[in-house]
Amino acid sequence: MSIIKVSFYTFVIEKYLQKLKCMNVLRKILFPIGAVYFIVTWLRNKMYDLGIKKSVIYDFPVIAVGNLSVGGTGKSPMVEYLIRLLKDKVRLATLSRGYKRETKGFQLVSSSSTVKEVGDEPLQFKTKFSDIIVGVDGDRRNGIANLRSLHPHPEVIILDDAYQHRRVKAGFYILLTAYYDLYCDDIVLPAGNLREPRKGANRADIVIVTKCPSTISSKEMKKIKKKLNIMDQQSLFFATIDYGDDIIGASGMQSISSLRDKTFTLVTGIANPMPLLEYYTSLGLKYNHIRFPDHHNFTNKELNELSNYEVIVTTEKDYVRLISDLSEKSLWYQPMEMKFITDSDYFDSQVLNYVNKDKL
Repeated sequence: MSIIKVSFYTFVIEKYLQKLKCMNVLRKILFPIGAVYFIVTWLRNKMYDLGIKKSVIYDFPVIAVGNLSVGGTGKSPMVEYLIRLLKDKVRLATLSRGYKRETKGFQLVSSSSTVKEVGDEPLQFKTKFSDIIVGVDGDRRNGIANLRSLHPHPEVIILDDAYQHRRVKAGFYILLTAYYDLYCDDIVLPAGNLREPRKGANRADIVIVTKCPSTISSKEMKKIKKKLNIMDQQSLFFATIDYGDDIIGASGMQSISSLRDKTFTLVTGIANPMPLLEYYTSLGLKYNHIRFPDHHNFTNKELNELSNYEVIVTTEKDYVRLISDLSEKSLWYQPMEMKFITDSDYFDSQVLNYVNKDKL
């Protein structure tokens, strides 16, 4: 292992330990609030489970993708995987909240939409898959009703980040949990990162451990399955991130290896950029990393500063937020896809069987 790699991983470990020490202190302080949050979210779920609060059930296929924790599990790559699987077989739509958009209510996403109008991830879906229907609405009931009122209406709807949206009941739930941050090792907000108690995982039809090392062993998979307490009616899969060999920009694409002899600027506004950093470091690339919060809205000052860099590589989600403000010649994005380590055919068949069984 090179000195660069050793230094990088040492830096990562030190930062992680510092963060862990601070988090342990903070968790002790916030634990009483977490207990209240636990009770409130548990009661809410129980009321839906018992039918006291009503969920709308649909007579057409609705697939919900989500997680128990806050961000960083790979929901967008999972939604895109499902789009690729289904778009040539059914009339397909995706519905997202449209996080950090400046509009309200239902919005239909078009190729001319802006991030401010619809949010970054929905615009990313529409830009990449122009032949599908993409909508945004914080009220999933209202969003689904609006999508179904279209002519022709979508036959299948994928709900992005809707695992906790109990006012609608999807017919098929896909729950994601990151390899380095399993929900079984966490507690609810604000002391931890879970949006609801761990028992909420029982609603899932499929659980996917994302962002796994590609070399994960079958022994470790069995260990994780036991930790997650996967039920008999649930299926567990393991997936990793597959980065493309090329970076993409307005003028086309070029091999990422073309940057090997120069120092470029890596800009990220995602929940966890560490896998991308590790990948670039493993390639021996030299970069200056500028990190922003997830779904960050860039200020004019930040955009002016970024415009001074000759080559900027960013994520696809950040690219759709930056492309209208930075030079097309300097801005590139790193494509990424979810890749199943094992049993991808079985996953596909489970989704297709559900869709074909329930499709109108």
